[in-house]
Amino acid sequence: AGGVSGAAHILIVDDDQQIGALLTQFLGSQGFRATAVTDGQAMRRALAEDTVDLVVLDLMLPGEDGLSLLRHLRATTALPVVMLTAMGSEPDRVIGLELGADDYLAKPFSTRELLARIKAVLRRAGAAGETSRAAAEPLKVLRFAGWTLDTGRRRLRSPEGMLVELTGGEYDLLMAFLLHPQRVMNRDELMDLARGRLPGPEDRTIDVQVGHLRRKIEADPKSPELIKTVRGGGYVLAVEVRAV
Repeated sequence: AGGVSGAAHILIVDDDQQIGALLTQFLGSQGFRATAVTDGQAMRRALAEDTVDLVVLDLMLPGEDGLSLLRHLRATTALPVVMLTAMGSEPDRVIGLELGADDYLAKPFSTRELLARIKAVLRRAGAAGETSRAAAEPLKVLRFAGWTLDTGRRRLRSPEGMLVELTGGEYDLLMAFLLHPQRVMNRDELMDLARGRLPGPEDRTIDVQVGHLRRKIEADPKSPELIKTVRGGGYVLAVEVRAV
């Protein structure tokens, strides 16, 4: 572990010790603290022993693989995750994004590009360059039309108290609506606000994703009351949102 006090702490999980050492040294030279571990057990230990702001997670790990570690991270933390995937392993990448990873990079990659991704993800998480105070603060709960979204646990509850599963893309899209309620947003804005995570550049992607979200939160998805279509404009979350 390197040592700039107050710098964001990056945990690298990769069974290739050379990559771990290279990234630790490089990120340290860029003003971060960095720790490298080679498996899930060491990852859990590092998370228990120290404050971590972001995890760089290789999906191709022996033993417990990266996808199951990502599931564990998503179930127990709100930490941003950048995945490293083998070149051409698109199914893993898609599953990783659906499970809630924040970004991905295919190997081989340049350290500069990884640095840019880390900075962008930390910026989005509101923790750029500093230890994540958010980890110590109660995370926001958002309420709308009887629904409750716990943004810390990424958990959505229906007005009846039922847990509703969201994919990574659906969660990001819902957050885009909840952070800009009662404002008409076109597809490009929604694409940007949903972090560019949604697969494929076509406009239709947003329509499909909105359709998925409506099926989960609308009483009647064919006649939506929450996420309304604005002719020629895009979409609007037509209800008030309260942060608790």
